[in-house]
Amino acid sequence: MGSWRTFILQSALLGAAVVLIGALAPTDARPWVAVCGAVALAFFVGASLHRRRQIMRLAQQIDQILLDGRRVDLANCREGDVAVLSNELAKMVARLDRANTLLEEERNALSDALADVSHQIRTPLTAAALMLPKIERTQDAQERREAVRQLEGMLDRVSWLVTSLLKIAKVDAGAIRVERKPVGVQELAQRAVEPLLVSFDLHDISFVCQVQEGASFAGDALWSTEALENILKNCAEHAPDGGMVTLAATEDALATRITVTDTGLGFAPEDLPRLFDRFYRGQNVTQGFGIGLALARALVSVQGGTLTAANAPEGGAQFVLAFPKLVV
Repeated sequence: MGSWRTFILQSALLGAAVVLIGALAPTDARPWVAVCGAVALAFFVGASLHRRRQIMRLAQQIDQILLDGRRVDLANCREGDVAVLSNELAKMVARLDRANTLLEEERNALSDALADVSHQIRTPLTAAALMLPKIERTQDAQERREAVRQLEGMLDRVSWLVTSLLKIAKVDAGAIRVERKPVGVQELAQRAVEPLLVSFDLHDISFVCQVQEGASFAGDALWSTEALENILKNCAEHAPDGGMVTLAATEDALATRITVTDTGLGFAPEDLPRLFDRFYRGQNVTQGFGIGLALARALVSVQGGTLTAANAPEGGAQFVLAFPKLVV
């Protein structure tokens, strides 16, 4: 209604201007003034009605998009400010459509992740619930101690999984606090491998550390240690008894690179694209939750570094952590 009032007011003002010009013009020129004024008024009315139809068509198309989600081509005006409005609306619709697609993908990913978490947690908890009656009925002290140790191991696995998932969630939410201080790679390697030395000894796995003297990078020592520990743990789990895990580090003007290699079977080609997916476990993998590598990459990425994996030229798995000196 307001647009019609504006249109009538503008038409009246234009008509009044024509009448005023005609009254002030010489008598012999008044017919020409009247003709020109009528033509101008007709052109104004026609252009205004055409623009109104364009705007109404845009409004109807927007209503269709909002009501039933139909994708309507708004870029059908060739010139004029209405065309600019139409093109901008088309861009907005494209962005909203893309955002809706990403939101749907995230919703599906969250649903799958929750299902995986539920499955991963339910398995050890179910086993623990089945073991409790057995522990209560067991009379042999040695057998009871062994069952209690197994129960503690299951609960430790659940605790580790929940803690790791919370850390990944904090990284995703941008709520993790990361320091940027000099981190010595030699000290980092020692702290990362220390919790795994017992497992290395039990499986007769040799650990070789070759770090360039003075190699360091700007990052967070605590999170870098956890990321490197998860990588070393993965290598230890896949290296055969009597095998070897090697850590080598170099520093140059561009980046500090830490390379971890094991003497296992390496990765199947179909596993490589998904190694860092959460809860993904490659072929012939029977242990672990499939969350350690995902957490390691998240902790490295939040520091501005990269973590990649490939098969080593001489065989086995190879992980490369790179911390660039400059961010371009």
